[in-house]
Amino acid sequence: DALVNIGGFLAINDYEVFEEARNMVVVYEGLHTYGGLAGRDMEAIAVGIAESLSDQHQKARVGQVEYLGQQMEAYGIPIVKPIGGHGVFVNARTFLPHLSQDQFPAQTLAAEIYTDSGVRTMERGIVSAGRKKNGENHYPKLELVRFTIPRRVYTQAHMDVIAESAAAVYDRRKKIKGLKMVYEPRYLRFFQARFEKL
Repeated sequence: DALVNIGGFLAINDYEVFEEARNMVVVYEGLHTYGGLAGRDMEAIAVGIAESLSDQHQKARVGQVEYLGQQMEAYGIPIVKPIGGHGVFVNARTFLPHLSQDQFPAQTLAAEIYTDSGVRTMERGIVSAGRKKNGENHYPKLELVRFTIPRRVYTQAHMDVIAESAAAVYDRRKKIKGLKMVYEPRYLRFFQARFEKL
């Protein structure tokens, strides 16, 4: 993570693959020496790479996510372990066991968290899995809600607000009803689909 909003770099140890990538970048981004980036963005990448290697930065980054996971775990919220380095994943099937996958448990939980606190999370379950060629939903084994923590934005107090919101929703979980999909775009339904409460 170069700690920037745009750009990055690709490191390859196979010269043939490197040559192919170098030729293709011109088609999609710009000359291989800058990849379509402005000079200021390339400078920010250089600084970001150096800063991202700092032990202090890594400790703070991973520590903040770990703190959120530990707070959620203390409230009894079913999280995926080990806790990740960029976010906490909540097991929506365990959180809302009374909802079938056709009632979109992870999407339901994401909506409940947003309604409670304004915290945006991401569904990683049946909605994200999409449909088979025959039109039936894919039914993944996991129904997760991802609480991704943007780097260098929030304080520990923000993590407390997120954990407290998840706990408030968890306390009333048995009353939560699922969702039905009322609009499904042709592509990327997890970004644009619309739902209503059952």
